[in-house]
Amino acid sequence: MNPATKTAPISAKKPQFDTEKWMWIGIPVTLLTLTFGYLLIKHGSDFSIENFKEGFNSDFAFFLLVGIFAQLVDGALGMGYGASATSFLLTLGVPPAVSSTSVHLSEMFTTGASAISHFKFKNINKKLFRTLLIPGVIGSITGAYLLSDVIDGNVIKPYISAYMVVLGCIIVSKGLKKTTVKKPTKRLGVLALFGGFMDAVGGGGWGPIVTSTLIGRGRDPRYTIGSVNAAEFAVAFASGITFLLFEGINSWQVVLGLVLGGVLAAPFGAYLVNKVNRKPLMVIVGCLVIFLGLRVVLKAIL
Repeated sequence: MNPATKTAPISAKKPQFDTEKWMWIGIPVTLLTLTFGYLLIKHGSDFSIENFKEGFNSDFAFFLLVGIFAQLVDGALGMGYGASATSFLLTLGVPPAVSSTSVHLSEMFTTGASAISHFKFKNINKKLFRTLLIPGVIGSITGAYLLSDVIDGNVIKPYISAYMVVLGCIIVSKGLKKTTVKKPTKRLGVLALFGGFMDAVGGGGWGPIVTSTLIGRGRDPRYTIGSVNAAEFAVAFASGITFLLFEGINSWQVVLGLVLGGVLAAPFGAYLVNKVNRKPLMVIVGCLVIFLGLRVVLKAIL
């Protein structure tokens, strides 16, 4: 072979920066790492060995189980984390502001894990995600500020429980509803704004309001659930930071139990999106939320 005709050696390609992977994995991980560092600096004194041992009691185990259950429901249905967790916490006598703060601080981590999981399983419609993002964040910040600094939690507690009953009814009705033909969904921004606001004030509602509406209009459940759950990370993060600034942490046992349970269950919830029969599960979860909400309302009345 003529040396002049020899093929020049192919230079090794330099690895390219994966922008998409950074957006869906790097950003949540970075934000949550910074938040975790802030919590350690601000509340590190609360985590002494004595307090830590004292905190691991039957209540902590209950919070852990609530976190696992709520995240499995949320991951599989695209709704129900806040409604389920808040309903359980209110029945234990946890004040509304503390309940909502704990739920949203835990959701900062669980929705981050859920968003990454849905990205891995390719469940996200990026256009829908971008449409919901900004209005949802604005609504959640507004609701979190009002609950932390303006509204009296003791006064609003029965109303929040009544709101949970309504959410439960919405979940049940969506579970019983027959499959609908796809229709165009208008005013997605208004829907996200309202969903983010009610989620922050009531401790839940983003999924039952946003996901159920979109699926009720005939959108594909897999991509709707993935996209709404991914946007929920930003919504929960915004309200969680707002609660931190105005409310602080009043019960780290609740937060830690919900976080650990939710993060452990997040990958399984994303996997279950197309593996479970959603309608019977929606009816069961909705009935549970109604029962817990009515229990608190009746206690406040009687």
